[in-house]
Amino acid sequence: MFSTTRVAKFAGLAAALALPLTFAACGSSTETPAAPAAAPSSAASSPSMSSSPSMSASASTDMASEPFGSACSAVPTSGKGSFDGMSSDPVATAASNNELLTTLVTAVKKAGLVDTLNNAKDITVFAPTNDAFAKIDKKTLAKVLADKKTLTAILTEHVTTPTLTPDTVAGTHQSLNKDQKITVKGSGEDFTVSVGGGGSAKVLCGNVQTANATVYIIDTVLLPKS
Repeated sequence: MFSTTRVAKFAGLAAALALPLTFAACGSSTETPAAPAAAPSSAASSPSMSSSPSMSASASTDMASEPFGSACSAVPTSGKGSFDGMSSDPVATAASNNELLTTLVTAVKKAGLVDTLNNAKDITVFAPTNDAFAKIDKKTLAKVLADKKTLTAILTEHVTTPTLTPDTVAGTHQSLNKDQKITVKGSGEDFTVSVGGGGSAKVLCGNVQTANATVYIIDTVLLPKS
């Protein structure tokens, strides 16, 4: 009986000693997994990282839709003759508000092409500047301006369809003058234009938008090889 009591006491003492060890072991096992808590921060940052390519693409698209070229700086920044102002008018009307194109507008009026150009849909116009017309001998220019048939033939070979973006303008395109094709060479923001194997013109300000056309302002009147 005495020995049984002593055994029971030892058993109770062993159990009492073992209990703190058990809790210690449990406590250490619950604290260990806390380390991976940093993982959500990298996951949370991923949406902003994934949005940056789309933002970059959007910025690139905006840049691609802007006019380009050395002569663009001569276009007014406000009013009907500005890029914003021109974009709201059909092409012949828009050109009449651009100081670089007054001689072209005079020629268009003399040829009776104002309504033709303003009512056309989705066209591309290669528009010679005043200086481009000034390269032509004054007597020759006056003679051409007085000859409606010849003038119409020359002006319509500066127009094609459909609208051509900087990415699609290079190549050969049928002009509104069925006897002539327009050839554009180059890429990016560097283009030259010619008609019928004649001399080439340089694009000075391209991708100008009007209500019904895309305009490329050029430094030489396009004439076929004689």
